[in-house]
Amino acid sequence: MEKRYIILAINPGSTSTKIAVFKNTKSVFLKTIRHSSENLEQFERITDQFHFRKDVVLKELEDSEVDVNQISAVVGRGGLIKPVESGVYEVNEAMVKDLREGKRGEHASNLGGLIARDIADSLPDVRAFIADPVVVDEMEDVARVAGHPYFQRISIFHALNQKAIARSHAKSLDRDYQDLNLIIAHLGGGISVGAHKKGKVIDVNNALDGEGPFSPERTGSLPVGQLASICYSGDYSFQEVKKMIKGQGGLVAYLDTNDAYEVELMVREGNEKAKLVQDAMSYQIGKEIGAMGSVLNGEVDSIILTGGIAHNPMVVDYVRSMVRFIAPVAIYPGEDEMQALAENGLRVLQEKEESKNYE
Repeated sequence: MEKRYIILAINPGSTSTKIAVFKNTKSVFLKTIRHSSENLEQFERITDQFHFRKDVVLKELEDSEVDVNQISAVVGRGGLIKPVESGVYEVNEAMVKDLREGKRGEHASNLGGLIARDIADSLPDVRAFIADPVVVDEMEDVARVAGHPYFQRISIFHALNQKAIARSHAKSLDRDYQDLNLIIAHLGGGISVGAHKKGKVIDVNNALDGEGPFSPERTGSLPVGQLASICYSGDYSFQEVKKMIKGQGGLVAYLDTNDAYEVELMVREGNEKAKLVQDAMSYQIGKEIGAMGSVLNGEVDSIILTGGIAHNPMVVDYVRSMVRFIAPVAIYPGEDEMQALAENGLRVLQEKEESKNYE
């Protein structure tokens, strides 16, 4: 009989914290805790929210009569730490230090490992992990060269969901992920398109703040000459330009909403501007997939569309029409990062995989 493990998964977002409890891979509790702007505005930095968010998580578990003493491991969403290879990492002191300092960027996901470690430390024989953080870096050296020695392309993408979907798709084909060449496009608040070559993401756009297709609230790649002109026009501060690129770009800049479903409804109601913008986003996604097809020398087993926007048939059809000549297109709408976190932690607990050490 398979040994039962209880795993708590924690996924902090910008205005919410998702928590879930799994018995091995079966979800037995799932909750999204919404945080009001009033509650979050009192904190100057993301890491200042640590105690507030941890206390809310523990209270929710208590109110839902979840016995934390039964927990075997806590798995948090990985944050902006040093670039690492794909895998499951034990949350150690070096990681805690980097997550607290936030030198590589402020993001709500930084809280995932911190909360996981603190809860685990309060319980006997409980381990804390993160899995496939956004900074997973498997890029080939040639892909890092940006065009000027002052700049370098870096790997920041939806590694957790892309890797989980890749393994799931490989299983559906009765193949191993390490034997496939895949192009995976995660279509969410940010959009990342990765070239997966035999189990490694050898090239991917920086989905956080600077490359690839525009998304609900990010500009993606911009004409650099025009960007430089705006930066030195005297009309915008550094922080205003950063906000323009990430937070107030993309759909929200054109249509005053970062809700892709709302844009879908606008298009269905005959809004021509919304249709043009949605088509332009779809066009850029297809274009990026085509670029990754060349990265893989045209040897592509499958193209996968995933993330929340993959629920939109208009976007899916537009992208499919552009890229189906490269490889068959598979659709996995939405994302299940909570399941992915639990499955990663379980593989370590079951000794199917060793956790890695963060240095």
